[in-house]
Amino acid sequence: MTPRDPKAGIRELLHELCVDLGFCLPPHEQRRLREAPPADADGFTDAVFAAEGMDPDQHPRLWHQVRERVDRHLHG
Repeated sequence: MTPRDPKAGIRELLHELCVDLGFCLPPHEQRRLREAPPADADGFTDAVFAAEGMDPDQHPRLWHQVRERVDRHLHG
């Protein structure tokens, strides 16, 4: 069995966030997250909000929805 490509996993995650939650990041932001993803789920979630130009403190419920999906993708 070959190890899963981390960039492909992030690509899948970003697609899911776009389709399901409306976080459709510009291509350069998607590339940045694929090339240098934050190390943990909280950091990745905050990076998604920053790329979208949103303040996570203003959208706590949505932040938790994004974080749940990020965590699922990072930890299977």
